[in-house]
Amino acid sequence: MAYQLAEIVQGVSRDPADFVAECDHNYQRRVENAAGHILERMKQSPIVLLSGPSGSGKTTTALKLEQELTRRGVRTHTVSLDNYFKTLDHNTAPRNDEGDIDYESPALLDMDLLDETFTRLSRGEWVVVPKFEFARQMRNDSRGAPLKLEKDEIAIFEGIHALNDDIAGRHPEATTLYISARSNILDGEDLRFKGTWCRISRRAVRDYNFRGTDLVETLAMWYNVRRGEKTYISPFKGRANIVIDSSLRYEVPVFVNYAAPLRQAVEEVPQSNRRRAELQALVDAFRYFPPLDQDLVPPDSLIREFIGGGSYHY
Repeated sequence: MAYQLAEIVQGVSRDPADFVAECDHNYQRRVENAAGHILERMKQSPIVLLSGPSGSGKTTTALKLEQELTRRGVRTHTVSLDNYFKTLDHNTAPRNDEGDIDYESPALLDMDLLDETFTRLSRGEWVVVPKFEFARQMRNDSRGAPLKLEKDEIAIFEGIHALNDDIAGRHPEATTLYISARSNILDGEDLRFKGTWCRISRRAVRDYNFRGTDLVETLAMWYNVRRGEKTYISPFKGRANIVIDSSLRYEVPVFVNYAAPLRQAVEEVPQSNRRRAELQALVDAFRYFPPLDQDLVPPDSLIREFIGGGSYHY
């Protein structure tokens, strides 16, 4: 699927509020269709595994699925797979080719605990969902939350590795979803903005809004993030029962408001970075799009996960 630049420019220029509402409605329809598929598969398993690369909007999509399923009478519990990280051991942690800890690797997750969790939840037994403390890079089981699934209840486990062989592969009965911003933006037949650029823009804008000084680091890490995606995430997306495109036609015009700091950050990315030319092409591509006032973005929009000011708690 691809969007046309002319339609985006026209929508932002003619009636931006109506254009935003139309795009959000289209995304909500995708969520509703996914919820219907989940309900159809409930008898097979109460476990839903939701995967997607960084910046795909997994968390907001999971929360929207929870709302829709609750509306249909199914109580839903959303669990982040991040809580199943093992306490970091620098001596045994996986390393990348440069010798740094490979934070993209699924080997950092406690696969055996996840396997046990899915099995016990499917049997209607109690489990304790652990709590991972990122500041200390350790799992604190004492802060874990008890969970038990009653009839007509499901649990959505969301994380980049949810479709991995050691997670979904051990539980083929689970319902599986893959989410990503998949739509390129074309000007006729000419490519103007890649779907993958939406995801790095989302990550960068989120860091700019909530971390500030991490913006250059975020862009510089894009090479390693993409390497991790191609190695650990993309090979398993064919396992998904449901695929959701999380791209919104109005999001690039929203990100145009951040073009100046993004361009400055790209200039500070080392010339040796293997993705620097792509990052430069990304910020250059903003010139094709008119800006959209982000105050027009509803509080429940997926884009609020990245620009802030949303109604969901992350």
